[in-house]
Amino acid sequence: MALKLDLIKVKENGSVVEVRQDVVHVVGLTNCMNGQLVRIGSDSEGVILGFDGDYVLVLLVRSGHPIKPGDQVSTPIDDFKVPVGDEFVGRRVNALCKPIDGEGPIRESAMYPIFMKAPGVLERIPLTEVMETGTKIIDMIKPVGRGQRMLILGDRMTGKTTVAVDAILNQRGKGVTCIYCCIGKSEASLSRVHESFDQAHAWDYTISVAATASDPIGQQYLVPYVATSLGEHFMYEKGGHVLVVFDDFTKHAWAYRQISLLLERAPGRDAYPGDIFYIHSQLVERAGRLKPDRGSGSMTHLPIVETQQGDLAGYIPSNIVSMTDGQIYFSTNLFGEGFKPAIDVGLSVSRIGSKVQWRAVKKLTGMLQLEFVRYKELEKLTRIKAGMSAEVEKRLLQGKVLEELLKQEQNSPISMEDEVVVLYALNHGFLADSRPEEVKGKLAALIDLVHLNCPELLEELRQNEEMSDNIKEGFDEQIARYRATAL
Repeated sequence: MALKLDLIKVKENGSVVEVRQDVVHVVGLTNCMNGQLVRIGSDSEGVILGFDGDYVLVLLVRSGHPIKPGDQVSTPIDDFKVPVGDEFVGRRVNALCKPIDGEGPIRESAMYPIFMKAPGVLERIPLTEVMETGTKIIDMIKPVGRGQRMLILGDRMTGKTTVAVDAILNQRGKGVTCIYCCIGKSEASLSRVHESFDQAHAWDYTISVAATASDPIGQQYLVPYVATSLGEHFMYEKGGHVLVVFDDFTKHAWAYRQISLLLERAPGRDAYPGDIFYIHSQLVERAGRLKPDRGSGSMTHLPIVETQQGDLAGYIPSNIVSMTDGQIYFSTNLFGEGFKPAIDVGLSVSRIGSKVQWRAVKKLTGMLQLEFVRYKELEKLTRIKAGMSAEVEKRLLQGKVLEELLKQEQNSPISMEDEVVVLYALNHGFLADSRPEEVKGKLAALIDLVHLNCPELLEELRQNEEMSDNIKEGFDEQIARYRATAL
């Protein structure tokens, strides 16, 4: 009778021969593979990251005791898996999916490998639905689709995290599960994000997965994979829509560079190892929209990357630009001028773009980007000229009105219906005789008027995503009513 072995239950045993910070050299594991779980002693864990001659190279991700040569190592013939499930919604977990919010254990629905293979081309369908970010300048000019990989990049302290967090806050009631992934940032920065979630009551649909700067370098490396695996549970098992914010990939690249130098891998450009491109592409490829026979779920990625003095040609920024479906660039100069969110529409690109926009928005924003870019160019030219004609002054005033329209306070996402009201008002002369300082108040008053008198029109707009004659007549009536009361 043939002996049948269950390889999942077969374990190998080895021992530690050398420890270099968070990288452990192990001997005795002859049938192991990359990405495999390793247990060191009774309370420490690691993941296999490579091989060097007679050694297996293990990255330590959880250390319950100081590791020393001679410690026993065991491993099952299995991938590194983490618990996933519906009960993770509303919780704060670390890079191993262990709760860190003090609210007790979380019951998982399944165990998912952190290095799961991305869905193939034949498992995907084109993107047709918009991911409503709640940021006017993005939704109007550089829209993001459900299933898109949209890079957010710019120098530090320019508002990148704020826009990504606003996108999460705007998903309330839209059937989207949101995951905020903190990579190597400070505890204070993470606390500010959590406070935003608290104030907006966003925990009903949000998960926070964090490995801060004080956590082991192994956890900082693994945390984006873990966040993606959590999202894949909702995408594959529930057929749901998922939004994952990675804050940020620059810190992830730094973590992998440190690990690679400890592994004695040859450094390349900026001391990063050559496979950093593969590491990040492996992550972002897991985003997309699945075919109906796979559940029609989607996962949208918003990776954040920090540039140095606006250098878009840096190694990490240029790598990730090449593997995403567009980028939103934050300008330090615009931020300093008080234009917030400080998004440079000239350097920002969405390769999905108008394919996913509401038809109403697409029709009303036809020339919006061109007009704004022309205004910014004219503004630069007139800074060095002493005299201006009346025509130039008029164009500058119109541009400043448009600029005020596109400005937005942080943690104040705006609904798509309200954005349509704003665009319709702009296109039909509502702001024609307005001064820049009047724009914010006038638009807020008009939106309140429409909500008060025509809620059924906003509901119709939400359902059909386009302007009917009935909606146009209703908006015209509210504009006329506002003008009558303002006189």
